Amino acid sequence: MSEKIITRFAPSPTGFLHVGGLRTALYNYLFAKKNKGHFILRIEDTDQERLVEGAGEHLEVMLKNFNLHWNNEEIIIQSKRLAIYKKYTEQLITERKAYYCFCTKERLEKLRGEQQAKKLAPRYDGHCTGLSEQEISSNLAVQQQHVVRLRMPTTGITVFTDLVRSDIQFKNELLDDQIILKSDGFPTYHLASVVDDHDSQITHVIRGEEWLPSTPKHIVLYRALDWDPPQFAHLPLLLNADKSKMSKRQGDVTVEDFLKKGYLPEALLNFVLLLGWNPGTTEEFFSLEQMVQHFDLEKINKAGAVFNVEKLDWLNSQYIKKLTPTDLAQRAKPYFDEALIDTNADYLQRIVITEQERIKQLDELVEKTRYFFVEPEYRAEELVWKKSTAKDTLRYLNKLIELLEQLPEKTWQTVELESCIKDWLIAQQWGTGDVLWPMRFALSGLKASPSPFEIAAALGKEKTLKRLAKAVMLLEK
Repeated sequence: MSEKIITRFAPSPTGFLHVGGLRTALYNYLFAKKNKGHFILRIEDTDQERLVEGAGEHLEVMLKNFNLHWNNEEIIIQSKRLAIYKKYTEQLITERKAYYCFCTKERLEKLRGEQQAKKLAPRYDGHCTGLSEQEISSNLAVQQQHVVRLRMPTTGITVFTDLVRSDIQFKNELLDDQIILKSDGFPTYHLASVVDDHDSQITHVIRGEEWLPSTPKHIVLYRALDWDPPQFAHLPLLLNADKSKMSKRQGDVTVEDFLKKGYLPEALLNFVLLLGWNPGTTEEFFSLEQMVQHFDLEKINKAGAVFNVEKLDWLNSQYIKKLTPTDLAQRAKPYFDEALIDTNADYLQRIVITEQERIKQLDELVEKTRYFFVEPEYRAEELVWKKSTAKDTLRYLNKLIELLEQLPEKTWQTVELESCIKDWLIAQQWGTGDVLWPMRFALSGLKASPSPFEIAAALGKEKTLKRLAKAVMLLEK
């Protein structure tokens, strides 16, 4: 085993990256980098029936989006290593540690039914372990469909130390003679994973809790091949608010789902970090560099981690608030492009900052700022504030237009507009709501919106005066 710490992320290209997979990749990356080791990417595509075209490439893109860069120049693709798995399978057969199984699907289904009727755990009964060499040769000669199974121990216990859960033991009598080579010539996850981890000198296998029952099978396989197993760490399950397991079948659990909704990669990664890991402090915000510095396997929880969307929304909103106006506009642009809203960079930047303090997700921006692109429609009476009158509102807006026409373009900024207009209101001894409400409504057509000063600054002088003039015309009718 290599002295250097080497971890790996080994996803199956059967769809988009699940948030649980992102957490696994992150923890493996952090542990390797914290220990100045290597982080390796492997694509486990041995289940040919479930492959999704382009999924492998998509997984690579997703990891790069989060700056989880792997060290191996050439990504390990299991489907390109079939000859290697076959070699080790033949070695195990020769050493009588594995055997050919010619049982049909019908026989196995009947066996499972009988075991279920007796309330026994479903497992292979070892039927093909008693075949003679002649029977095996004859079956292979006529190319009878078969798999290869590993001979599992039937007595004693298999014990290993999990870095998250301490010592764990399994009764060997409950372990099934696992299939290591399928009838299509492809290895199962068990064989391919063990062989690849050995060949890559993986020192630590950090993976989800769902793989815990497979660990004794892997340890038996390591011993059968006379290899030292790596250390194992099994991460807690991700749970919904009702404590049920998060599943791809539920939708909106893939990384792409969250990114499309407007969650920032750095916010989502920060959130995923805290799903099962506790820094031991009150700190909640971590850059990737800080994650590497603080990460420790000992701080991983055993209990399942609840995926709290409200917490994710809050965390994302805090990251959005920290963006520069230029960065916010650049990240928001794809949402406006998708809505077929064409805008130049300067105008978009002025617009998005009006909602920067209010939004939780970037995809909210299009609807919240649509009035910047389409002049609002409203009734004249909606411009009138509470106990004010249409006649007084008309007078206020006309005077406001006169004031704003005199302001130079260089002072057309939120702070300057607010200071100028509020000083003017005091001098006129007019009520704030009597003037600012019709101004806000004329500019946005909304009862709830950013301040009229923010809207006016974003619209610019020309559009602001045009919309106020439209309100005046409506009141004059």
